[in-house]
Amino acid sequence: MKSFSPFHRASAPSGPISRREFLWRSGGGLGGIALASLLAGEGMLASATGAGSGPTAGQAHHRPRAKRVIQLFMGGAASHLDLFDFKPALVKYDGQKSDFGEHVEAFQDGLGPWMKPVWDFKPHGQCGKMLGETVSELGRSVDDMVFIHNLVGKTGVHSQATYLQATGFQLPGFPGMGAWVSYGLGSMNDNLPTFVVLPDHRGFASNGPKNWDSAFLPGQHAGTIIYPGRPNPIADLFPGSNGDFVTRNSEGAAQSLLHQLNRHHATAREDDPRLEARIRSYELAARMQLSAPEALDISREPDHILDLYGIRKNPPSWPKEINAEEEMDYFGRKCLAARRLVERGVRFVQIWSGNDNGFPRRNWDSHEDIRRDHGPLSMGFARGAAALIQDLKQRGLFEDTIILWTTEFGRMPSSQGGKGRDHNPYCFTNWLCGGGIKGGTTYGESDQWGYKPLNRDQPTTVYDIHATVLHLLGIDHTRLTFRHNGIDRRLTDVHGEVIGDILA
Repeated sequence: MKSFSPFHRASAPSGPISRREFLWRSGGGLGGIALASLLAGEGMLASATGAGSGPTAGQAHHRPRAKRVIQLFMGGAASHLDLFDFKPALVKYDGQKSDFGEHVEAFQDGLGPWMKPVWDFKPHGQCGKMLGETVSELGRSVDDMVFIHNLVGKTGVHSQATYLQATGFQLPGFPGMGAWVSYGLGSMNDNLPTFVVLPDHRGFASNGPKNWDSAFLPGQHAGTIIYPGRPNPIADLFPGSNGDFVTRNSEGAAQSLLHQLNRHHATAREDDPRLEARIRSYELAARMQLSAPEALDISREPDHILDLYGIRKNPPSWPKEINAEEEMDYFGRKCLAARRLVERGVRFVQIWSGNDNGFPRRNWDSHEDIRRDHGPLSMGFARGAAALIQDLKQRGLFEDTIILWTTEFGRMPSSQGGKGRDHNPYCFTNWLCGGGIKGGTTYGESDQWGYKPLNRDQPTTVYDIHATVLHLLGIDHTRLTFRHNGIDRRLTDVHGEVIGDILA
């Protein structure tokens, strides 16, 4: 089967003059890059751009309902039972010996007594959706959201489960979801990456950059890492403090020389796409030097927007040992940066909460103490996500932007050590809102304990989530393929069904 967006390699210098050869001979250095950008913007290079290189690169399979995606990924496994999936039975039988009615493979010794939700639940919105107290900020948006409570995974191991949710496979070596979207649809802008990743400020979650790598797809589709709020949010975009010898002229000369070396290298390696991807990254980096600082400068935002995201506002009253204010500020900055990026044409933004750096624990892997660990993290993400939804709405971007909240698996209804919960890959929650999503609804139910889907014969899988998101972007997930090692690979492997019941 032919790939959905075939990759075109520029001609070697020995053949007919190529697009880049013409540009470099005409302008050279950054001037040539600027000329290429100008011509591409006028549509004069559409036939030579290749997959994912510009706004004319990708063609949707059907009319899209959305143009872009913002994914919120909670690294470490957030507890559906304490945030979104209220179970009265756990309140009624709290502290009593747990009995699942079957043998349970626990990741650790997490089969203690039943444990009720750590926080009280209250109904919100016209739909009456029950939310835990720490995520009550989302209450004003629940009528725009769909909660999927019967999601199942394949493993209780963090690294494998994270890969599955991020790439559709449990093993390394497969492209991230954002890379597939970039490959399939191309970019909506010339000066910023198509796929941007905003990691947790304390470090990466399980697998790190492998979650957003392009793998066997052309390299330009990998996620670009950005750290909003840092003095240097994009590594190596500008010369360091010791690079004061770099001037515009020397930079242009270096780029010109690099181009000549690259082309010489390419003549003997015509079937290697890595060089083309490298050239694209250099060109994009040059354009980002002008556009990225403005896109990430939140000082341009008015105070009421900063307050909305919790960046300058005091947090609600909460126990002093929980630093909710810090989490609101950090996550709020990433959400605000995401809004600024998507309104400038970035197609896929992935925001991570939680790192894999051990103790003191600042991730969602709450074996020891749900209240201590989930408290600040959940308040931080809820404030930022609620603000993001409201901000997108007031700017006319919500109707064609999908927001997807996910985590690698859930947590057990039984207790671990009295205050924590063990891994639960058998059932957990995702929620979505925005472009093409039917709000104010719940799809799928978990059983009375939140241990497994109520209907075990019809669970929801990550393949269904991915297929649905691609469908809303105008892509048939069975046709978005890339030939690799003799196999037509796709994000959804050989699985996945569009969840029609959650579409507006």
